[in-house]
Amino acid sequence: MKYIVVFDTNILLSSLFSQKGSPFRCLALAKMGQFESVICREILDEFVEKLLIKFKFSEEKAQIAIEEVKGFSRLVSISGKLKAVPNDPDDDMVIECAIVGKATHIVTGDKHLLSLSSYQDISIVRASEFLLLLSQM
Repeated sequence: MKYIVVFDTNILLSSLFSQKGSPFRCLALAKMGQFESVICREILDEFVEKLLIKFKFSEEKAQIAIEEVKGFSRLVSISGKLKAVPNDPDDDMVIECAIVGKATHIVTGDKHLLSLSSYQDISIVRASEFLLLLSQM
């Protein structure tokens, strides 16, 4: 079975700032084509916003990070109308991206997403859990 995965913004950020952790290993495996990564413009926009505002990246450095993610991910379009995470509506885009992209998994550290554990047959897991799953293939 080929996995199709949506990474949330925090996983993207974690992988950028720590070359040791599970998020970094997940993205490295995606780059190597071990599974398919799916992303939407809304997740990329949130990612770049955090890089620019919270982490004070230059526009150029943020764009390089975005291009890298786009380089190993399939870009899908979402409507922004899905309401799936009542405690954090900002997470709705992650769920909708996964549905549109026909994802098998959402990899996240977000407590609101993790509390769902799954949505329409899409497993919602931590990066470490996803790596364990991959190792059992």
